[in-house]
Amino acid sequence: MPEAKSRKRKRGKKTGSKPQIQQQKEIKSNDNTKAKHGGQSNELAAASKRPKPSSSSSFLDKMKARLAGGHFRMLNETLYTCTGGEAFNYFKEDPSLFNMYHAGYQEQMAHWPEQPVNVIIKWLKDHNRSFVVADFGCGDARLAKNVKNKVFSFDLISKDPSVIACDMSKTPLDSSTVDVAVFCLSLMGTDYPSYLNEAQRVLKPGGWLLIAEVKSRFDPITGGADPNKFVKAISELGFTSVLKDFSNKMFILFHFQKKEKRESSKSKAIEWPELKPCLYKRR
Repeated sequence: MPEAKSRKRKRGKKTGSKPQIQQQKEIKSNDNTKAKHGGQSNELAAASKRPKPSSSSSFLDKMKARLAGGHFRMLNETLYTCTGGEAFNYFKEDPSLFNMYHAGYQEQMAHWPEQPVNVIIKWLKDHNRSFVVADFGCGDARLAKNVKNKVFSFDLISKDPSVIACDMSKTPLDSSTVDVAVFCLSLMGTDYPSYLNEAQRVLKPGGWLLIAEVKSRFDPITGGADPNKFVKAISELGFTSVLKDFSNKMFILFHFQKKEKRESSKSKAIEWPELKPCLYKRR
């Protein structure tokens, strides 16, 4: 009998204990849980140590943006209130100012719902690809980079091998060699009629003159030029008015075609309207 009781005790002890494999699994699971929580703790600790953007750096960024905007407005006003020759010499003395101006210009244009240069690009794509184009005031030569036409790109400074730096009233082109002359927001100088005279010189008879300008510059109610007087002056220069489009909120489009023969103008000189400077407000 004692032997039987001993067997029962042994049997009960055996059934009450966990198998060795199950114990190993539980130990491994506990180790993984600890490692997981430990990893999360380490990540939280590392995140708390990461440097947060200080209010001083944010303030400096805002000040730099304001300073850049101030420089752009100053340069913009200068370009609208000086002659083309003066602007050419101005940027020639300090080419870095040209970069500053165009950075500000691009920032301003980012707020426009439609870019006038894209409208002109579409016009060129819808017409003859063999047309030779002169882009007066090309900026980053975006027009030339987006069409298959031969394009002569002119601006005050050349930051691209395809851009010719010059006073736009004195381009190196021969007379009657261009099919399309483009002025996209570039009638900026006080002597802007000299740019249009140059366009008339280089255009072939029947050639196209495409102009896109800020709409407010042609709003007589707010001090802008009378668009009819502007059209009349260009017509007297030897062009026929083909299109005057006010449909866009931000800019106006003019299309002219050069007459086969310019009428002799022995009478008084052309009366050019003064174009209102486009001055950007502080944002």
